[in-house]
Amino acid sequence: RQQGATVAATPAEAVRDAAIVFTMLTDDKALEEITTGPDGILSALPKGAIHASCSTVAPDTNRRLAEAHAAHGSTLVASPVFGKPDVAAAGNLWIGSSGPAEARERLKTAQAAIGQGTHDFGDDPGAASVAKLCGNFLLGTVIEGMAEALTLAEKSGLDRVGFYNMLTSTLFNNPIYKSYGKLIAEQHYQPVGAPPAIIRKDMNLVVQEAYKQEVPMPFANIIRDRLTATVALAEPDVDWASFAKRVSEDAGL
Repeated sequence: RQQGATVAATPAEAVRDAAIVFTMLTDDKALEEITTGPDGILSALPKGAIHASCSTVAPDTNRRLAEAHAAHGSTLVASPVFGKPDVAAAGNLWIGSSGPAEARERLKTAQAAIGQGTHDFGDDPGAASVAKLCGNFLLGTVIEGMAEALTLAEKSGLDRVGFYNMLTSTLFNNPIYKSYGKLIAEQHYQPVGAPPAIIRKDMNLVVQEAYKQEVPMPFANIIRDRLTATVALAEPDVDWASFAKRVSEDAGL
């Protein structure tokens, strides 16, 4: 409110006069409920308006909702974002975009307000969701790989922080390895970029899509299991990268 936001009692009230609507929710059920449920977006969204769906959801969820929008006379564009909360606060997210070409073009100015770049993935409203799931999967492999390497180094007598510093100043000198690697090396998983339960949901979606497309993804199953163990432990206020601790525990550290 201090920055000019207006609070609405329902999604319908929020979108009644909107030309472009952005949503970002925790899961598929929440997105579907606020879009097609009672007092949902489609009960009041003006004809011709665009719904930018930024949630990390199953590709088929955005496809179903795109069909519902088309029947209503509006358009859904999948618009998932890549970046941690601090990146979002700085307006430097990367954005995927897929859906009808005209709507994608109309969205670009609004997307530029929250991101440093938009990547088009074509007309299929599920395509950008696939890209987002693949991106989160790759982040998980970075965390798992770094955790395994640092655990082996530590158990062999190396200083894990010193080894991390060597890795990220040479072959792995990039922001992803540096940011997640620092959490893993220091074993301090705050501040929370995303909680383990949210990313476990994403890994479930990766595994489901891989099954649908008949793509074996053993790493995805490993990461999902690590996250399941982490969620079961119910550690408060830790980043999803804390699943790296399960690697150390398996090694007796």
